[in-house]
Amino acid sequence: MVNSKTLDPYTGEPDVGRLLATFKRQAVDRVPNFEVLYEDQHVEKFLGKFAGNTLSYGGDPAKGADAEQGRPMYPEEYLDLCEMVGQDALVFDAGLWTPYRRKDEEGNLVPAYKRDVKTRADYEELILDSDGQIANLKKYLKEYKDAIAKRNSKIGVSGLYGCISQTLYEFVVGMNDFMMMVYEDRDLIEEMLEESTVHFVKTTQALVDGGADFIWPADDIAFKTGLFIPPKLMKEMWVPRMARIMEPAVNAGIPVMFHSDGKIDDIVEDLIEMGLDCLNPMDPYGIDYADYKKRYGDRLCLSGNVDIEFPLSKGTPEDVDADVKKHMDTLKPGYGYVATVSHSVVNYIPHENVIAYLNAIHKYGKY
Repeated sequence: MVNSKTLDPYTGEPDVGRLLATFKRQAVDRVPNFEVLYEDQHVEKFLGKFAGNTLSYGGDPAKGADAEQGRPMYPEEYLDLCEMVGQDALVFDAGLWTPYRRKDEEGNLVPAYKRDVKTRADYEELILDSDGQIANLKKYLKEYKDAIAKRNSKIGVSGLYGCISQTLYEFVVGMNDFMMMVYEDRDLIEEMLEESTVHFVKTTQALVDGGADFIWPADDIAFKTGLFIPPKLMKEMWVPRMARIMEPAVNAGIPVMFHSDGKIDDIVEDLIEMGLDCLNPMDPYGIDYADYKKRYGDRLCLSGNVDIEFPLSKGTPEDVDADVKKHMDTLKPGYGYVATVSHSVVNYIPHENVIAYLNAIHKYGKY
């Protein structure tokens, strides 16, 4: 009988050392569990009070760049959650989206994410608030680090950021026009990508300087069948820029995790060459995790793939338990596996399935 009512006790206190060792495929006591996002209803059910979601106290990351995100989750409550579920690190939004702004009628900087940049003249109206975003990053990273130290906790901290292409196609230009402009006005697209890259290189350096335990750049660059942009163009326009974003961390010996949905086979070797340690989330709609384990498991830590549709949102607790066991049987050997869902722990997943998922990780994840 699968327990889906309460969290079972787990062995091994939350410890970022476990996660970092797993990134390097080194021996650990159990498979780490690490989610980018628990949405607010699950957080509230675990903690017994409203505390926002794990990326934002007052906003909704699912609504995208133009939503008012507010501050990140308060560190004491986030640490409580990590201790409850056994998570080794917390992650905050260090600037997922390139901070493009416009001035409103009162002269205040406001988000400029209306998908209305179609020409160079449109682009030149944008204001990049790089300093403002990085100042917030430094403030919240210090707040988290101070709270961890005060609690004498071994939990780590990371920043999620770096959507150089997704900012453009989803919020600034629009998907169809972005794809057309790659061919018809490549110089403008490259200029925007370059501006984002310069900003996110500074972001990486700020995270390294502020004592982040690892970095987590992210950029959704693929459908379930392959890359949005043909591989040749990706290797010319995107790969060298993402390598530059990772470089300050790689040079400092800080581990790197990277996230992209979709089937990204055509750039996995490039990511390894950049110095990537952990690949997330092995999108189940485009990636066979057993195949990835066979092809990359001796060079990469693999994270993700437990599908938020089935079993998590549409299955039973027993389905969840069986699916986690299947993932463990394939991905656990050799140590380089971090148990993670395929996207985030969204509110429409029944809470009993979230509990079954965590209990299964701790049951089957022991080495």
